[in-house]
Amino acid sequence: VQLQASGGGLVQTGGSLRLSCTVSGSRFSINGKYMGWHRQTPGKEREWVGDIAPGGSTDYADSVKERFSISRNIAKNTVYLQMNNLKPEDTAVYFCRVNWGTATSWGQGTLVTVSS
Repeated sequence: VQLQASGGGLVQTGGSLRLSCTVSGSRFSINGKYMGWHRQTPGKEREWVGDIAPGGSTDYADSVKERFSISRNIAKNTVYLQMNNLKPEDTAVYFCRVNWGTATSWGQGTLVTVSS
């Protein structure tokens, strides 16, 4: 299973970005899987951002609630992270994650930089 995250970049405070995470692998479908997003800045531990459950319900960290939203396109095997009203403290490398059985796979990360 491979996860490819994309969509990061440089944005001004208050701006928006949409990250994508496409999952590939022999006959692997994100249908029925927990998926999520995390982020990490240098010198800090990886921080949970939010999850989308197999049924489609979502949950978010308090720091991003009301600003970020997670969605998915099962046909495209892709999960999205829509980020609005970005703040400088959102600057980080963002990673996507998929849980399948007892395993967890991670994407390579995409850098988001929010300028003040």
